[in-house]
Order: sequence, then C-alpha cells, then structure tokens
Amino acid sequence: MEEINNIEVTPCTESDYLKPLRVHYNQNGTKKSWDFMRTHDSVSVLIFNTSSHCFILVKQFRPAVFMCEWERNKTQPPQSAEKPEEGASEAAAPAAEPQEGQSAAEGESSSSPWPPAAAGVTYELCAGLVDKPNLSLEEIARQEVLEECGYDVPVAKLKRITSYRSGVGVTGAKQTMFYAEVSDDNCVSAGGGEPSEGELIEVVKVPLHEAMTFAYDERIPKTMGVIFSFIWFHNNMSPKYKISTNV
Repeated sequence: MEEINNIEVTPCTESDYLKPLRVHYNQNGTKKSWDFMRTHDSVSVLIFNTSSHCFILVKQFRPAVFMCEWERNKTQPPQSAEKPEEGASEAAAPAAEPQEGQSAAEGESSSSPWPPAAAGVTYELCAGLVDKPNLSLEEIARQEVLEECGYDVPVAKLKRITSYRSGVGVTGAKQTMFYAEVSDDNCVSAGGGEPSEGELIEVVKVPLHEAMTFAYDERIPKTMGVIFSFIWFHNNMSPKYKISTNV
C-alpha cells in the first residue's frame, strides 16, 4: 500500500464535484432548512469473469474514509464533572498553539496521530461519474470498465440492474448499476485507472465461492454497492449457471 503523508486539511470553497447548498422550504406549514451537496450522478458495474469464476472489484484509497477514521479514533481530552480543588485554577488549560510554520491541522494531528493509509482503503465496484453529457450511461460504464479494470466490454453486453439514490441525507445523487460478464479474452490491459486524473486503482478478484462471506465480513471495508450486487447475483444469476456463491 502506498504511503500517505504531508496531510493538510483546508476549507473547500470551490469544487468541480461538490456544491454545498442550503434549501429553505415549508413542510406542512413548518419552515425548515436543509444543507446538502450537489454532486454528479454515477454508474457502477458488477463484473463477473466467466473464465475464472470471480468478481472483479477495485481497491483504492478514499480520503473521506481516511479522515472519518481519524475523526473517529482521535484522542479526546478527558472531561471531568467534578469541581476543581480549592486553590486550583478553574480555567481549562489552553489548547496548544501550533509552532511557527505549522498549520492548525498539523498541530492537532500531533496529539492525534494519523492512522495508517490502509484505514482509508475500500473495496468497490468499478464506477464513475456521469460527467460526459455526450455519452450514454452504458457508454460511460463501458469506459470505466476499460480504464479501471482493463476489460473491453461492448455496450450491448452491459445489463442494467437498477438505479437508486445514494447519500439521500446529503447528496441525493442517483447511481445506475450494470452487470457485465467478461472472460480472460476481454482483458486488454492491467487497468488501474487514469493516472492523468489522479487515479491509483488496484484491481481485485473475489472468487465466486467466497463472495457472500466477503460481502458480510465487516472487517473488510466495502461499499453498499458491493454487498447489494453480490446478493443480486446470488438471486438472479447463480440459479442460471447452477453455481454456488457460498451462502
């Protein structure tokens, strides 16, 4: 796993991918407001290799997951409900000021060490943003499979599974999921994503007979799309091929 260092957290005021907004509205006569993020919709693809009877997933570092793990595990100062002893100062000790040349985030991280890079790594379906208006969802999905996983899949071979809303409390974006069967003959490159776009992706194979164990193992960080798609395959494709997903 690559090393993650020189971490700096800064406010994000401009982004091509996230637009923070606040909506005000009336619901049943009550005035309300809600903060949300506008993001692109996306596609994802469950890839099954019929030559090796395995699923093709991607594994990559996700900064948001990494920072959530840091927030969850960082050391919190102990809180005491007892009154200070007589003569003791009632004022709380001031927080340590960052040293000259040190950012506030770096100062905070000195008492809360950053977790290992592996804390931000997740297993996911091959996926991508719907940010090319001249391409259909199927064409975008085909392009992502080729770039991330190295398989050349004709658009006609992509089966639409369903679409659903993700992050309904924050983004409400729609993801459309496809299914693609590939063979070793379809593999034209090692995949790994587009380095020019900053992608650093590892292609992972999950044997079919281990799929459901993988899906329900909470020690393996994964997206809900992986779990749902494996269940879909078990219910819809396993009977057709008379193969077991080890449920």
